[in-house]
Amino acid sequence: MHKLETVKLSKRIGNKDIVNSVSLEVSSGEIIGLLGPNGAGKTTTFYMICGIIEPSSGTTLLDGKDITRLTLSQRARVGIGYLPQESSIFADLSIEDNLYIAAEAGVLSKKEQIARVEELLNAFNIEPIRKRLGVKLSGGERRRTEIARALVNRPKFLLLDEPFAGVDPIAVSEIQGV
Repeated sequence: MHKLETVKLSKRIGNKDIVNSVSLEVSSGEIIGLLGPNGAGKTTTFYMICGIIEPSSGTTLLDGKDITRLTLSQRARVGIGYLPQESSIFADLSIEDNLYIAAEAGVLSKKEQIARVEELLNAFNIEPIRKRLGVKLSGGERRRTEIARALVNRPKFLLLDEPFAGVDPIAVSEIQGV
């Protein structure tokens, strides 16, 4: 069982508190949501947990180990995955290349990368269009590709920032089925 924890995580810009003393604890297998109005600091909290921005104060722990100063890519290697709210697809790359580029940044062997990419292409029903460029994808195809890419390195924890924003209800249902 893995545990992700934040202790009094805060972000201050100038004299404005963006996030003030957020503490949370999540164990593997749990699903939690951060709820609040626009501008409440949900995305900023995700950014601090994932290593996109540094907190002004506070600590992020993974299995009791302080990961606060690790970069985004270092956190990905130790098991923190992140799916941003905004589109993150590489428009000039194919679906499979989008998955492979993420896999190469992780800790899987080449053989494991190939097997994992194939597994996710099939699981997300994007195998038939694997050669299609990101720029040519529908909203649902794009989001399925982004979620598959976030899962390619088998993260211990996956943070999803509004995972279904801009995706039609049928595609949402298909994605939830995975």
